[in-house]
Amino acid sequence: MAVNRFGRLLTLTTFGESHGPCIGGVLDGLPAGLPIDLERVQACMNRRRPGRTPYASARNESDAIEWLSGMYKGFTLGSPLAFLIRNTDARPADYQALETVFRPSHADFTYAEKYGIRDARGGGRSSARETAARVAAGSLLLPWLNQQGISILAYVDQIGKHRAEAQEYSDEQVYSSPIHCPDAHAAHRMMQAIDAAKADGDSLGGTVRCQILGLPIGLGEPVYAKFHADMGSAMLSINAVRGIEWGEGFDMASQLGSETNDAFVPGESGIETKTNHSAGVQGGITNGMPVYFRLAFKPTSTIAKAQQTVNAKGEAVALSAAGRHDPCVVPRAVPVVEAMAALVVADHILAAKAYAKQWKP
Repeated sequence: MAVNRFGRLLTLTTFGESHGPCIGGVLDGLPAGLPIDLERVQACMNRRRPGRTPYASARNESDAIEWLSGMYKGFTLGSPLAFLIRNTDARPADYQALETVFRPSHADFTYAEKYGIRDARGGGRSSARETAARVAAGSLLLPWLNQQGISILAYVDQIGKHRAEAQEYSDEQVYSSPIHCPDAHAAHRMMQAIDAAKADGDSLGGTVRCQILGLPIGLGEPVYAKFHADMGSAMLSINAVRGIEWGEGFDMASQLGSETNDAFVPGESGIETKTNHSAGVQGGITNGMPVYFRLAFKPTSTIAKAQQTVNAKGEAVALSAAGRHDPCVVPRAVPVVEAMAALVVADHILAAKAYAKQWKP
């Protein structure tokens, strides 16, 4: 398994399995002297952790981070920043019945076919438990990005058939919601829908909207490292993500060029666009306008309803999954989306700074 590292100049390597002793990561490439806010990191971890609300998995992990290297007196040292998160509520025995059964829409079958072996304890390496390491690393970058006037905010936009009203929201509105939906009326309907699906032994999917403000002009490349392509790669690596819609997305396919083009106009701080259908990226490069995108998450694959599947011998069997799982993964995905966005933005900023320094006359 060769691909456990993400990024170019700023890299995150993660390790560990869902029900092993711990998970963790190594964040490398950070410049020395960047500010660190560990309380803020832990707050982000708490928003992702299981057992936090009735709408998440009952697995009760504290997700306390043990920082091993790379920081001193609240600042980065420029050396690899290593950390681990111990699995304190792992129950591997709960998965013994799945040793020889392939769960529908999980990585069980493909993993076993590819590697000839798999960790059946909650999906092992392919479990969403791995995303805790991403949140730890990505949220560590937020103070540095904020210093540069960059903010990142994601929220639950839709669960099932219920969608939030489209408008601008504050961090407080998002974070105060049990399911990270800032529209109180829509959130109430979403929670009712999750409760109903859970009671029926089923699950729900939904969407997360993310907005990034304050990005400078010039992040990204015109061909193979387009800003939105790298962001898309990061987001599609998150468990259960099945699509990304950039800006106006698929609606633009049924419109005219005169309706979707973003006209340039004079702005208070320079040239800007009158509209923002392209969501802050043109030709793969940021143009200084707000960046926004939506992610589609499929319903949780592990459900209590009886499903048809096969075992390792290829024999048909019925499976009714027991144990702890999220009836809807979307609320807990919000801090993961923010963390991955932070990693992409930071990596592109470092690349832009390195390029400018290298070629400055």
